[in-house]
Amino acid sequence: MFKNKLFIVLSLILVAAFALSACGGAAPAEEVMEEKPAEEEAVVEEAEEEAEAEEEVVVAESPGLQMEAAAVVEAFWSDDEYQESITWTDADVLNPEAPLYLQSLLDNKVDTTEFKMDPPYNVCFSNAGVNNSWRVTGYVTMREQVEQLRAEGLINNFIHVDAEGSDEKQIADIEDLLAGGQCDVMIVSPNSTNALTPIVEQACEVLPVVVFDRGVQSECPTTFLKTIGGYKFGYDGASFIVDNLPDGGDVLALRILPGVDVLEQRWGAALEVFAVNPQINVIGVEFGAYSNPDTKGIVADYIDRFGNIDAVWMDAGGTAVGVLEAFEDAGLPFPIMVGEDQMDYLKFWKENDLTAIAPTFPTYQWRTAVLAAVMILQGEEVDARWVVPQPNVTQENLDEFYLPDMPPLYYALSGAEDMTNWPDAWKELDTTKYVDVID
Repeated sequence: MFKNKLFIVLSLILVAAFALSACGGAAPAEEVMEEKPAEEEAVVEEAEEEAEAEEEVVVAESPGLQMEAAAVVEAFWSDDEYQESITWTDADVLNPEAPLYLQSLLDNKVDTTEFKMDPPYNVCFSNAGVNNSWRVTGYVTMREQVEQLRAEGLINNFIHVDAEGSDEKQIADIEDLLAGGQCDVMIVSPNSTNALTPIVEQACEVLPVVVFDRGVQSECPTTFLKTIGGYKFGYDGASFIVDNLPDGGDVLALRILPGVDVLEQRWGAALEVFAVNPQINVIGVEFGAYSNPDTKGIVADYIDRFGNIDAVWMDAGGTAVGVLEAFEDAGLPFPIMVGEDQMDYLKFWKENDLTAIAPTFPTYQWRTAVLAAVMILQGEEVDARWVVPQPNVTQENLDEFYLPDMPPLYYALSGAEDMTNWPDAWKELDTTKYVDVID
């Protein structure tokens, strides 16, 4: 911005000098040469000060966007995929007769007859972890689906290895599963995208692979299953804030951690929305590591520094109640809130009449992953990129998704309501009770 202004100023001075000499009524050349540098210097200094002042205003308006945590990892961002995801928001489902967890928005079927075999099947699952409440709900939903498929004679052993949030352990886990030779199909929920790509590609060479939740930088999996994805999550939350702050306001953005495709896409999409709405002042972008105490402490610090905050955007809502408690402790009005479909957040929303939204990353995809694995081994077509719908919880449908009898850490979009052990298994959310190997 400053360089453009400086160029214009200098160009105008040169044009004026040529015009004066052409007209002949100007002062002698020596005089012009003596006065011109002083005049130029004054004009240039004025332009510099003006440009610097404008730059300072931009920084002051959105200081959070200057922070290191505001950067988006370019490897996980695609303008085309971003636009495609927003388009899918209002797209028609291709198979509306199917239950939500088996619906699809994209028709790109692949032939799986080469993998067809007789049941029962041995299914291996390399899991990034069961280290937060979203993953606990998802894992219980998955295991209950496995139990139903066992009862139908379709699954024998379900070998689960938990990477405990470690790339290194997950890579070693998959190496061990491949060396063991007991897997007919492998399901992978990657801990991080780049680190897991080589070992997933190695697995693809010897058996069908289902990747879900987070992706890898490869097209080798038989199916990559995901809801519409991070772009929609981030876009919907940021758009809700903009719509509810027509005159602008201060916004705090909270992220979990960097380097995960879906999380980078959530924040990148929100950034796209905030960038074209200069009335939105992003005062900070911080990583909270999915920790309630850490997140609550971050929010309390920003309240101390900035006073009231108009809105909070989050890339995952597991710590949303901690955010709201920080405002409650400070005696401040609750902000416009972007959370997720975790039950404690929906309860807080309902009881305190929040201005809120819950973009979702439905946990029913854990169930879909198991069903996709069985479909592949039965030789049924699946989508190479299986995109399932991704509803939002809004004020209009809050009563549909808020289930007061369910535990605080249960996620509403589990898609489990038609399962054998509903709702008891989800009231317990016990991940340790399942048996992997039965034969």
